[in-house]
Amino acid sequence: MLGFQWGFMIRNWIVQASRKDSARDIGEAELGPAEWVRTKLGFIPDPIQARLLESSSKRVILNCTRQWGKSTVTAAKAVHLAATRRDSLILVVSPGERQSGEFLRKAAGFMRRLGMKVKGDGDNAMSLAFRNGSRIVGLPGKEATIRGFSAVSLLVVDEAARVPDDMYMAIRPMLAVSNGTLWLMSTPHGKTGFFHETWMNGGEAWERVKVTAEECPRISKEHLKEETRALGARWYRQEYMCEFEDTESGVFDMASVRAAFKDDIKPLVIP
Repeated sequence: MLGFQWGFMIRNWIVQASRKDSARDIGEAELGPAEWVRTKLGFIPDPIQARLLESSSKRVILNCTRQWGKSTVTAAKAVHLAATRRDSLILVVSPGERQSGEFLRKAAGFMRRLGMKVKGDGDNAMSLAFRNGSRIVGLPGKEATIRGFSAVSLLVVDEAARVPDDMYMAIRPMLAVSNGTLWLMSTPHGKTGFFHETWMNGGEAWERVKVTAEECPRISKEHLKEETRALGARWYRQEYMCEFEDTESGVFDMASVRAAFKDDIKPLVIP
């Protein structure tokens, strides 16, 4: 009889704790994402960052200047999703381990501001586990090492212009079942690859957000003048003005190469 009573009390405690967690999740979710990161994380987004945080688009591509804070604002977005929607899986894909690790460090800092203990999920070297079952997992670099994830809530591709195309093709199916959200974010790096193609020809499904250095309140005009002199016009336009520039190694620019191809010329047939 005593064992039955203890079992009943434990079950009641679990149910009540679950309800409290659910109520807390719902209550926190009632705040808009931008307001949530302000009040819960102490991160004050600028107007464009706030717009990005509030976006409900399933496909977002962010073309931004260096040092704008794309990793910070996206880490805030990831932590908001993980904390307010239980059992969420957020994947962060980067060209290398260092970039993924830096993203996870920023997300871990936000977790500490929530009073959460920072710990991994026990399966992945770069990961953060939340008490509501959500996870943030960092995946560095190679197509062969990233397969196996499914039901992804948010897939973030950091430094997307430098991520290989075959890796991008390998991660997209992770969203098939969950109908999850995909964010591509980068500074441009030439006129090739999926990041450039998506920005130019991705269609209306993509919400495009472009932020030049002149729109970033944290970059001074004096610094930009110095960088113009130091980098030269082409590199400055790419790194700070978000323009897709041809690589220096090409003999011809890509516009000239594309113009050389025509669909209305019949192939030469030699008998």
